[in-house]
Amino acid sequence: MPSASCDILLEDIEDIVSQGDLKPQDRHSARKHVVPKARKRNTQKYLQEENSPPSDSTIPGIQKIWLRTWGCSHNNSDGEYMAGQLAAYGYEITENASDADLWLLNSCTVKNPAEDHFRNSIKKAQEENKKIVLAGCVPQAQPRQDYLKGLSIIGVQQIDRVVEVVEETIKGHSVRLLGQKKDNGKRLGGARLDLPKIRKNPLIEIISINTGCLNACTYCKTKHARGNLASYPIEELVERAKQSFQEGVCEIWLTSEDTGAYGRDIGTNLPALLWKLVEVIPEGAMLRLGMTNPPYILEHLEEMAKILNHPRVYAFLHIPVQSASDTVLMEMKREYCVADFKRVVDFLKEKVPGITLATDIICGFPGETDQDFQETVKLVEEYRFPSLFINQFYPRPGTPAAKMAQVPAQVKKQRTKDLSRVFHSYSPYDHKIGERQQVLVTEESFDSKFYVAHNRFYEQVLVPKNPTFMGKMIEVDIYESGKHFMKGQPVSDAKVYTPSISKPLAKGQVSGLTEDFRKRLGTDLSSVPHTSTVRRDPGSSRMTLRLEKLRGDCALGVSVGLALLALLLALLVKVYN
Repeated sequence: MPSASCDILLEDIEDIVSQGDLKPQDRHSARKHVVPKARKRNTQKYLQEENSPPSDSTIPGIQKIWLRTWGCSHNNSDGEYMAGQLAAYGYEITENASDADLWLLNSCTVKNPAEDHFRNSIKKAQEENKKIVLAGCVPQAQPRQDYLKGLSIIGVQQIDRVVEVVEETIKGHSVRLLGQKKDNGKRLGGARLDLPKIRKNPLIEIISINTGCLNACTYCKTKHARGNLASYPIEELVERAKQSFQEGVCEIWLTSEDTGAYGRDIGTNLPALLWKLVEVIPEGAMLRLGMTNPPYILEHLEEMAKILNHPRVYAFLHIPVQSASDTVLMEMKREYCVADFKRVVDFLKEKVPGITLATDIICGFPGETDQDFQETVKLVEEYRFPSLFINQFYPRPGTPAAKMAQVPAQVKKQRTKDLSRVFHSYSPYDHKIGERQQVLVTEESFDSKFYVAHNRFYEQVLVPKNPTFMGKMIEVDIYESGKHFMKGQPVSDAKVYTPSISKPLAKGQVSGLTEDFRKRLGTDLSSVPHTSTVRRDPGSSRMTLRLEKLRGDCALGVSVGLALLALLLALLVKVYN
C-alpha cells in the first residue's frame, strides 16, 4: 500500500502548475516593474457617503423614527420612554412621518374611533413601504387580529425592550414581546421608572404609579391590555419625582388606570404616596392627581381632602361616574352606586373649597332607558361640572357589553347631543372675572396666540406670550372667561416664582440616562459628567456604528487572508521539498 508521501502530492500539484508557469518568486520580482497610477478621490463626496449611510441600510441605530401616540396620559408616558431609549441608542426621532424609515404606533383601545385611526395609520405605513412597530393597548389586548399579522409588536410591560424590537424590525424580522414583568412570581408595575425618556413637554413629567386595576367593568377593553393592579414602590416613585425636578420639571402628573387603587397590592395606599411626594416638591412647582374611581377614594376621603388642600397640589380630581342610574351602573359592574359618587363629591366640595371635579359619562350603554338617561342629565344640572367628558358608547370586541342588547345608534347619538347641550348651557368661570390668581405657565395654546397656565384649581388661564413667563408661577388679574378657559393679565409688580431647581431640558433632549444605560451605549464613564442627562449627537452615533462595523469587517478580512496565506505557504513548502 503506497504511503502518503510528498511525491504523490507533487504529481497532483504539477497537474495544476506546469513547469512553464512562473514560479511565485518570479511573479513577486516582476512586480517592481509595475508603476501604480494614483486615482483622484472626490473628498467631499467620500465624506458625505461616510456620514450618510445608504437609505436601505440595515445597520441599527441610524434610521429615522416617527412615533405616534393615541389615548391617555399613561400611554403618553410610555411613548416618552420609548422615544428616549431609541434616541439614546442613536436613532433620530422625527416629527415628519414621510421622512421616517420606521413608524412606531402607540395605540389606545378605549373607543372604536381611536382604533380606527390606528388601523388607518398601519395601512398608510404599508402603502408607503415603512417599517412598522406596534405598541399600546390594541395589540396587547388582541394581538391575533388580521390587520396585525406579520407586524412587530411590543407589549405595554415590555417598553424597556423597544430598541431590540426596532432593530429586528429594521432587519426585516417580525418580533412580538407581549409578556408580563414579574419578580418571584409577583406581577410588577411595568418597566423601570429610571429609563431614558424624551418629554413631550420638558416642563411636565408624567409618572405612572401603577398599571391595571381591580375592577372588571363590562365595557372596558383596557383591562384586557393592562391587566390587574400592579403598583410601583413608593421609594421608586419619589426618586423619579426628585430626578424630574433636577431636570427642570415644574409640574408632575400622576397617572394610571385607577390612581385610587394604588398600593392595595403592595400593602400601602394613595395618601401614603402623596404625603411622601409633597415633601420633595419645590416651591412653585405643582402636583396633579390622575383619575380615581369612587370605590377606593371613599376609604381615604379625610386624608385626600387634606392633601388636596396642600399648596403644592392642585385642588383637582377626576372621578368618573359614567351614569347616574344605579341600574346601568350595575350592568357596567362599576361596584358603586350614585349615592357613593355624590358622597365623594359633596365631601370634597365642602372640605376643599373651590375644588375642580371632573367626571366622565357614557351615553347609550346597553339597556339604558330614557329614564336612566334623564337621571344622568339631572346629575349634570345639579353639580354643573366644569370639566365633563361625554362619550357615546362603543361596543369593544371581546367585552361582555358587546354581547348585550345594544341601544340604537341614532338614540345614542341623540343622547350624546342632548347631554352636550346641557353641559354648554352654563358658564363655570364667569364669577371669577376680577379675581387675582397665581398661575403656573407650562404650555402654548393650540392657536399659538397665548401661553397656557393653570391656577390652584387646575383651571385653564390664558396669558400673554412673554417668554420669561414659561415655566414660572406668576400673578394675573382675570378679565375674561369662556366655557373652558379664563384670560389673565399679569400683575406688573408681582413676584415671579421660578419653581424648577435647575434649567429645563431642551425640547427633544433625552433625560434619565443611567450608568447602566451608558455602559450599554459604550460610553466611558470616566470621561462623562455624572449628571442625569447626556445629549447624544445622532451623527456621531451613526459614525460610531459604522466604525464598529468596519472594524468587524476588517478583522474578518484579516483572519480569512491569514488562513489563505498559511494554506498557500504549506503547499509551497511541500512543492519545493
